[in-house]
Amino acid sequence: MASVLIALGGNVGDVRATFVKAIANICGMTQAALVARSSDYATPPWGDEHQAPFVNACIEIETSLDPHALLFTLHKIEKKFGRDRANERRWGPRTLDLDIIAYDDVRLDKPELTLPHPRLFERAFVLLPLTEIAPDRPIAGQTPRQALARLSSDGIERLPDLQ
Repeated sequence: MASVLIALGGNVGDVRATFVKAIANICGMTQAALVARSSDYATPPWGDEHQAPFVNACIEIETSLDPHALLFTLHKIEKKFGRDRANERRWGPRTLDLDIIAYDDVRLDKPELTLPHPRLFERAFVLLPLTEIAPDRPIAGQTPRQALARLSSDGIERLPDLQ
């Protein structure tokens, strides 16, 4: 079984309700065990700043799927929740974004998949929830806690737990 970190994001619709359903789909469709789930965070948009704030979270799962099969399944889940990767603008609004952040210690550089995620250490909106569930996990020679200490988390707000 592989230990996989996945980032969730979205800013269209009831994102937090989508996360609950998407995580259930991830576990069911990948025969994965949910190891940890971060809190949800309200975050300012990144890249394209003229849009609604995002909600972001991270999960850790254990799965026997290989990285490419997992990516294929995550894209199917995104589509199920209304994401149309072919017709969206880069860093634009979306119902659900699922990114593989790290897959064990695998390093991969393919057009369709780079592991660990190539922009992880630039994104406080991923590192903050990741630090909550895997603060000291080594990823490409550093930990989420170390990487987050070098970034500003201004504007990122932990949301209250869902009841």
